[in-house]
Amino acid sequence: MIRSLLTRFYAGSRTPESASQDSPISEPTRYTSADHGIDAKHLCPNATEVVERLQQAGYEAYIVGGGVRDLLLGKLPKDFDVATDATPEEVKAVFPRCRLIGRRFRLAHVRMRGDVIEVATFRGQGQVHQDADGRILRDNVWGSVEEDAERRDFTINAMFMDPVSGEIRDWVGGYPDLQARCLRLIGDPETRYREDPVRLLRMARFVAKLGVEPDAATLAPVDAVAPQLEQIPAARLFEELCKLFLTGHAERTLETLQRFALTRFLFPVLERSGPVGKAQLHPVMMRAMKSTDERLAQDLSVTPAFLIAALLWGPVEALAKRYESEGASPFQAMERAGDEVIAEQVQRTAIPRRFSSVTRQIWLNQVRLTRTRGKRALSILQQPRFRASYDFLLLRSLDDPELESLAAFWTEAQEGAPEAPAPAPGKRRRRRRRGGRGKSQRGARQAGAES
Repeated sequence: MIRSLLTRFYAGSRTPESASQDSPISEPTRYTSADHGIDAKHLCPNATEVVERLQQAGYEAYIVGGGVRDLLLGKLPKDFDVATDATPEEVKAVFPRCRLIGRRFRLAHVRMRGDVIEVATFRGQGQVHQDADGRILRDNVWGSVEEDAERRDFTINAMFMDPVSGEIRDWVGGYPDLQARCLRLIGDPETRYREDPVRLLRMARFVAKLGVEPDAATLAPVDAVAPQLEQIPAARLFEELCKLFLTGHAERTLETLQRFALTRFLFPVLERSGPVGKAQLHPVMMRAMKSTDERLAQDLSVTPAFLIAALLWGPVEALAKRYESEGASPFQAMERAGDEVIAEQVQRTAIPRRFSSVTRQIWLNQVRLTRTRGKRALSILQQPRFRASYDFLLLRSLDDPELESLAAFWTEAQEGAPEAPAPAPGKRRRRRRRGGRGKSQRGARQAGAES
C-alpha cells in the first residue's frame, strides 16, 4: 500500500511524459455483484490472478473494456484485458517473463497457462503527440483510473471491474447506457473520432455485434470524419477488416457499413452507389457474408482469402469481361483483372500474400471450372484450392441461372471421383545408386589404382 501511495505521489517523475493533474476527480457509481449479477465462474481465472498479484504488489488493477461489457450482456468474452496504475516496467517487475510491446500505446503481455493477458497502464489527460488532423500518433501519458475512464472511446467500454471484490466502477455512465442499448462516445464525438478514425469502424462493429444504437451526437460527425480513414496504415485496416467480418456478424456488419456510408472508405475498388461511402454490393458478397457467419456458428474454419475473393469479386468480374472483350483469353483476362484489383485494394487495406495468393487461385479457378471436357478437366479435383473454388462457384450459381448446370456437374464429379490409392503394404524398396552397381565398382577400382 505504501508503495502504491508513493508511486502515485511521484507520478510526474516516474515516466518521461507525466500526466496532467488538472482534471477533476469524480466519484464512480458502484455496482455490487448483487446489482450486476455476473457469475464469478465466468471470469477468466488467469486475468483474475493478474489483478490479484498487481493488487498484492500495491497497485490498483481492474478487468476493463469489452470483457466487462460482454459479461453484462450475458456473452462469453473472447478475452479479458487488465488496466492498472503500474507502468509497463513496473508490470514487468511483478511478471518478469511478460513482454512489453507497442510504441503508440505501451502495453504488457502477460502469458499465463496458455492465455495472454493484455495489461495497460491508466492513460492520463496530459499532452499527447498528434498530427495536423488531430490523430493521436503516440500516447504514453500515464494517469489515474478516473482519467483513464475518460480517455476510453465508448461509455459501454469504460467500466472497471474488480474481480476480487466483484464490484464494477463506472465513471462515465456506461452501465445505464448498456442497459438502454445506447452507444455513446465519451467527450466531444468529432474530436474523439479524429484522434483515432478507426473508432468509426468500431462503432459500426458494435452496432452489428451488440445490437446497440449510436446516439445523435455520436452519429453526427461520421460523414465529416470518414475520409480520415484513408490516413490509417493499411496493415491496421486489415486487422480491423478481420474483426469486422470474421467474428460471426459479417452480414450485419456489411449492412451497417452501408448504412453509415463507410464501405468505400475500406474498399475503394467497389463502385459507388449513392452517398460517397456507399458501394454497389454484388450478390456474391452478401451470400459469402451469410455463409461465413453460418460456418463460424458451427465452429468451422474460415479464411480471409475466401472473404476477400467475395468482397472484390464485383470489380474483378467486370474488369475481366472488359479485357476478354478486347481479345484476351478468359484465363488471361481473369489473371490481369485480379492482379490489378488487388494492387489497388492493398493501397487501403493490406492483404498478406498468404491470403492474396489463395484469393487469386479462387478467381482463376472460376475459369478452369468452365472446362468440363477432356482428360485434364477433372485434374482440378486434386488441387488444394478446389473446394474453396467450388464453394465460390456455388455462391455465384445462386444468382446466375447459367451457372447452375456447371455447379451441378462439379457436384456430381466429386461424388464419382476415385479416392487417391493408398500405398501398398510391404517392405520399402531400396533406392539404387546413380550409375548402377557396375559403374560404382569400376569407379572404386580406378580410385584404388590412382591412390
